[in-house]
Parts: sequence; structure tokens; C-alpha cells
Amino acid sequence: MLWRNSASAAPPNPAPFTSMSILDEIFAHKRREVAENRRVRSLAEMERTAQLTPSPLDFVSALKVARDRYNSPALIAEIKRASPSRGLLASHLDPPALARLYGENGAAGISVLTDCHYFLGSLDDLTAVVHAGTGLPVLRKDFICDPYQVFEARTAGADAVLLIVAGLEPAALFELHSLICATGMTPLVEVHNLQELEIALACHPVLIGVNNRDLRDFSVDLKTSLSLRNFIPPEICMVAESGIHSPADVRKLSDAGVDAILVGEALVTADDISLQVRRLICRA
Repeated sequence: MLWRNSASAAPPNPAPFTSMSILDEIFAHKRREVAENRRVRSLAEMERTAQLTPSPLDFVSALKVARDRYNSPALIAEIKRASPSRGLLASHLDPPALARLYGENGAAGISVLTDCHYFLGSLDDLTAVVHAGTGLPVLRKDFICDPYQVFEARTAGADAVLLIVAGLEPAALFELHSLICATGMTPLVEVHNLQELEIALACHPVLIGVNNRDLRDFSVDLKTSLSLRNFIPPEICMVAESGIHSPADVRKLSDAGVDAILVGEALVTADDISLQVRRLICRA
């Protein structure tokens, strides 16, 4: 079963945004959430637990292998129940079953949205995906602003962690990037424009994501990835994020030299998810 019993209690709608900047609001809420979690379980305890977790998989290598195998950008397939901009997308999805379906049809990695308040996700979803037996590396996609969350990710079994340049001061970005690398995980450093890219490159990343969504008004334009590709050194693996719905979109990105794509909405809302995965890696 890909979807849990629809007769079960439906989750609440994701929290709506206020007039405050979208990222400001989310990160403010996330800092309060981390402070509460620290009171339940200390940073030192979380770090000790993370150190006992089996070594992470190599996220970048998995993307490169898939890219070369299919001669098309590797697919990071996302597990995403909802978003504040679109509301509920797939409220009853079963993360392990969906992860296995993604893997069986050619995905190179799995992204799990673990934010509860705005996206109805959880770290339990990520752990369930890690134990689903796909053999694929798993990305924790959340609004990371504190070392505590890095150790949470490693303890849950994540192999990679998202860092959003727009939500972090450069010093904090560098600290979190260094910590993620020290745990053996891979930071996916997300940018939206050239200014953010310049900040990201100062971290010497191996993996950069370009988000095509303008977080000020939620508009999406693939030209963001197409234009920024020219400023990303070829040795850095580049992921295009948001607004990718069709093989035609993928071909545009492939022609521009994009190494991987991260897709959520177009997968979880598809009538035939297996077919959609294959279409997006140009296998159908």
C-alpha cells in the first residue's frame, strides 16, 4: 500500500504563512522547535547517539552513477505530504512503500521532508525510509539552523542534509556545512540567485541545489537553474529543484549540464507514480 487507510484521521492542514517573510517565519518557528527538543534531549546526548549510527552512504556518488547510467539527470525523489503554498498533496502516503516504489523505478536518492508544522513530515518518516531496504541514500530536507538538527539527522539515518543559504548567516552556513561533513553526511547547499551562489561556493561544497521557486511569491522558473549552471564549477554536482514536471523540463536541464533533479509534487500527485518516475529519468 502506497497510501495509508483514508478512513484514518486526516492530518491537519499545514500551517499558513503570515505576512512575515516566508523563510523568516519558518526559521523562527524552527528555532523555537529546536529549543524545545533540546530540553527533552540534550545536544551532548544527541551527538553521542549520532556517533553510534552506521556510516552514511555517499550521496553524490549515487547521483553520478545514476546520471551516467541513464544519460540523464539523476532523480532525487521526494516524500512530501503537503506544502503551505499548495496545501495537502498526499496526506496519507506511506513513506517506506513510496520509497521502495521510487527505488524500483530508477530514482537515485530519496528526499524526505521532515518539517511537521508546515509540511506535515517528521523524522519518523525519514527513519522509516532508511529502513525500507531501498539501498538508496536519503536526504533530510528541512530548515536546518542549529547543530542539534544535524545530529538529529544522523541519528535518524540521513546521508545528506539540506542547507538553505537564504535562511542562514554566512558564518552559520559555514559552521553547519563543516559539521555535516564531519559526520560523514553530504550537505546539499541550496541557492536561489547568484549572490547566494557566491556565498555557497565559499564553503567549497560538493553538492549545490538551485531552487527555481521564488520564495517571495512562490512563482517558479526553470531559467533560474539554466542561468546559474554557468556559474557553478563543473566538478560540483548540481541539483535543480522545483517546477520540474515533464520529460521536456528534464531535457532542458540535461542540455544545460544539470547533474540531478529533485522532484516532489509532480511525483506524489501523479496518477501513476511508477510511470512518472520513469518518465522523469527518460526511461518511459
